[in-house]
Amino acid sequence: MDNTITRDQRWHNWIMPRFLTLADVAEQLQINAPAAYALVRSGELKAIQVGGRGQWRVEEKMLEQYIEERYAEASRMIQEAKSKSV
Repeated sequence: MDNTITRDQRWHNWIMPRFLTLADVAEQLQINAPAAYALVRSGELKAIQVGGRGQWRVEEKMLEQYIEERYAEASRMIQEAKSKSV
């Protein structure tokens, strides 16, 4: 019996692999692939290139860090807008 868990099964059970493709990142952030690539190329989202073709991979913890940073930035923007409206 094969106990291999497929990618779809991992995602369904909310178990992400350690390294994500840019397609995976795009799916998680609900953006298109070029937007995910732009985040990496700009340095906003930390990633590494692996393999002979230099394919980009994003470590799951880097994606989580990016998301946390976006939440913090959103909170700052909200607080700034509130202070300006007073």
